[in-house]
Amino acid sequence: MLVKVVLIIDKRIEQSTKYKKNLENTDITVFTCPDFSQAFKIINDFEPDLILISDSLDSDLKKAIEQIRVLTYNSRPAIIVLSKSNHIQDKIDILDSGADDFLSEPINNEEFKARISAHLRRNFENYFSEKTLLFNSKISYKIIKRLLNSNSKWAIMLIDIDNLEFYREIYGELASDKLLQTYSAIIKSTTEKGDYAGQLGNDDFLVITDNERAEKIANYLVYAFDTVVSKFYSKSDANRGFVFMYGDDSAEDKVQLVSTSIGVISNQYTEYNDLKQVVSSLISTHKLAKYKTGSNYVIERPKISADNAVKNTEINNNILIAEPDEALSILLEATARLKGYNVKVINEFEEIFSAIQTYNPAVIILDAGNSETLKGLEICRKLKFELKDLKSNIIFTTTVHDKEMVLNAGADLYLPKPYELSSMFGWINKFIENYNK
Repeated sequence: MLVKVVLIIDKRIEQSTKYKKNLENTDITVFTCPDFSQAFKIINDFEPDLILISDSLDSDLKKAIEQIRVLTYNSRPAIIVLSKSNHIQDKIDILDSGADDFLSEPINNEEFKARISAHLRRNFENYFSEKTLLFNSKISYKIIKRLLNSNSKWAIMLIDIDNLEFYREIYGELASDKLLQTYSAIIKSTTEKGDYAGQLGNDDFLVITDNERAEKIANYLVYAFDTVVSKFYSKSDANRGFVFMYGDDSAEDKVQLVSTSIGVISNQYTEYNDLKQVVSSLISTHKLAKYKTGSNYVIERPKISADNAVKNTEINNNILIAEPDEALSILLEATARLKGYNVKVINEFEEIFSAIQTYNPAVIILDAGNSETLKGLEICRKLKFELKDLKSNIIFTTTVHDKEMVLNAGADLYLPKPYELSSMFGWINKFIENYNK
């Protein structure tokens, strides 16, 4: 499992081999390349956590660092420059161009390892959940992407807790957090060396293991969860097997106790080529597990057709996502599907008009696009003022914080980046309810 990845860009083959040997171990995988043309492919395929760049390269170092920063905007690796220079101004210039550290050669092996370890630790700590002590979706997606570029056999498990929102509403945030922490500890206890346990959302877990162990882990998790779940309820609720939910619409709504649903896919029977394919298949398989009552798991088998098992409803809960940021569009798509929405993603603005005609979305999530051209703003105006029959609600997201400009373009909601997913889906739910009234 490629958990930590370091890329060394250095045309000195002997020196880069020495650095690789010094760093590489069971937790760190090191790639080396002699120039930037080869480096960009590794950056795209594996999204390194740390990049070492030598000033032995023929390219302009400062421009190369700036270019790498643009290419790695979402993954944000640590960038460290190795140089023969020890001049203060050289260090300042390199750090100003976007590098995180500057190491003058020669450098002591132990100090070198310690510095690299410190940067990697700091990088990963930014994506660590204090609640569950697991890595968040940013790292999870990165690990899946690396997996697809390896030759290993794997299985991926999507795990969640059903009825958790009702439980949180009845028993409170502290009790809900305790339940999540307990389940995350159970999940971690099932993993072995080489496995990965993380999160795919705030309340969704992800486990990557080999395909021979996946079913054993799923079976154990179902058993372990059902064994401990009664401890998180009052004695009367646990004995009854359900909870009364009081609300405005009815005096008593019966809500089942929380359970766990697990969807498992592997490359044993299906060849997966990209991240979207993996996420889509994983969510579809997981949906099958959620259709059954109580805790259970579903494993992708030969000829299984999870998509055909999903029945269409009369309610329009279609969401169209026009988001050029691939990582964010994947996260939005995955979260929306987990919440039961139908989702279509496009990455080019020109596709939006044909997508609306064929897909009929209730909600459109539209990004502003490049801050210089604001192409999305132009699209928004055309949708609202030229398509007279358009009923879709438009949620406009942007890093350009000009609320008046966005709302004047016809958007139903101005949502500046960065935003919380909970806020986004709260508005989506409201708009879909209004659309279907």
